[in-house]
Amino acid sequence: MRVATPFAYCFSALALVFALAGCSATGSDSSGATAEQRTARAMEVAKVNPLDLRAFLVNMPKGGDLHVHLEGAIYAETFIKDGAEDKLCVNISSLSFVKQASGAGASCKKGDVPAAQAFNDQHLYDALVDAFSMRGFVPTPGVTGHDHFFDCFPRFMSVDERHTGEWLDEVATRAAAQNEQYLELMVTPPFDHTAAIAKELGWNADRSLGEFREQLLAKGLRDDVAVVRAYLDQAESLRRQREHCGEANESAGCNIQIRYIYQVLRAFPPAQVFAQTLLGFEAGAADPRIVGINYVQPEDDYVAMSDYALHMKMVGFLHGVYPNLHISLHAGELAPGMVPPEGLCCHIRLAVEQAHAERIGHGVDVMQENRPYELLKEMSAKHVMVELNLTSNDEILGVTGEDDPLAMYLKFGVPIAPSTDDEGVSRIDLTHEYVRAVETYGLKYPDLKRMVRTSIENSFLAGPSLWQERDRYDRVVPACSGDKFSGSERSPACAAFLQSSERARQQWELERRFSVFQAGH
Repeated sequence: MRVATPFAYCFSALALVFALAGCSATGSDSSGATAEQRTARAMEVAKVNPLDLRAFLVNMPKGGDLHVHLEGAIYAETFIKDGAEDKLCVNISSLSFVKQASGAGASCKKGDVPAAQAFNDQHLYDALVDAFSMRGFVPTPGVTGHDHFFDCFPRFMSVDERHTGEWLDEVATRAAAQNEQYLELMVTPPFDHTAAIAKELGWNADRSLGEFREQLLAKGLRDDVAVVRAYLDQAESLRRQREHCGEANESAGCNIQIRYIYQVLRAFPPAQVFAQTLLGFEAGAADPRIVGINYVQPEDDYVAMSDYALHMKMVGFLHGVYPNLHISLHAGELAPGMVPPEGLCCHIRLAVEQAHAERIGHGVDVMQENRPYELLKEMSAKHVMVELNLTSNDEILGVTGEDDPLAMYLKFGVPIAPSTDDEGVSRIDLTHEYVRAVETYGLKYPDLKRMVRTSIENSFLAGPSLWQERDRYDRVVPACSGDKFSGSERSPACAAFLQSSERARQQWELERRFSVFQAGH
């Protein structure tokens, strides 16, 4: 769908700026056009037909997907298979997975049916796919897109976590097929012990956060760090087995680098939220695979709204204790009418100023916040990136087109990068989000190229950037200034620099992929 917008001129101007600032492949045709300019023309031709546009964009390098909930990224068909393997049952009235009745001769309770029955009952199979995703969803009185979206998750949550490695393989394989190279996956490893000691200690508003932290550690919270590491070890081992990594027949998914964002469940009592947040920071300090922390569950939930300022205080406090773990927060995943007007006042601002968030997920209500233009300028100055989730913003919040603040973020120079959020629940992929951005907002190839670069520039990978200036892509660091992205050889200085930085290596790989992609146009 193409939507004519009065702010389209913003993108045309920005496209020119991005084209001038971009680092294009060298070489030109008889008309003097560079490879990047030829590729930009090819995309304009492809935009005439949505199918052509999809075919063009599926092959375009996409860098990283930085806002991905692992369980939400899995397609319903996988969960049905896993549920059958786990011998789960289906509660027909709620279309949810449930466990068998306990005891000798365990079987499904009265009114439930084995999940495996779905393979012989197409109506049940289709109903489960629809219940586990947004496929075919039509709002009805009392059931909005927001409600159905979040109701999907508890329906398949009984699937055993032993499948996590299989899920890593699924998202990595899908990413590789679209010329992605990096994923930051939000996961919630087991934290039963942490939740238990938080409940035992309880919440005391008069107790300092520092004192509560010491009490939790004294009760053995750090013991759960080993649980987190074992969870990731098991999952990654299974992923490597499935993808045959390191073998002659290894799959393309092996080339997808994965890091993890520890997600905290914020719709629970404050003692548990703080304890789980502390566990996330402790796990990140011990395991380099965990690069950041985030809060999840609906932002308009009663507890999430009531305790939002307290949650930001918790994150801000722990950031001071563990300054090396990065912070990305769901903030502003709200729209007018969902909550009272005063509820839109300041979530993004608190995330940025109090919790020290480096990235914001969704950020939809920015123009309803107090002093929005000052906030946009602050985000730009601090290089706070917005994780752009166009499809889920539409499905959950009913916000799309001109109501989405994408144009405002671009106008004020706030870095943005498309992401999928929950591609399995939404039945999409990252290419879909780029197609949607182009068709809805008239973006040009240089706009997309900048967003792709932004995804790696603002990733939580370790090490300095390949680029001399933050969020500018016109000059690489001096060590690599004489090297070509398309070449196979590196100068000693550049090779040493790339070896020292995970971020720079991924950025170099991205530029190499752009060189290859643009050479084909």
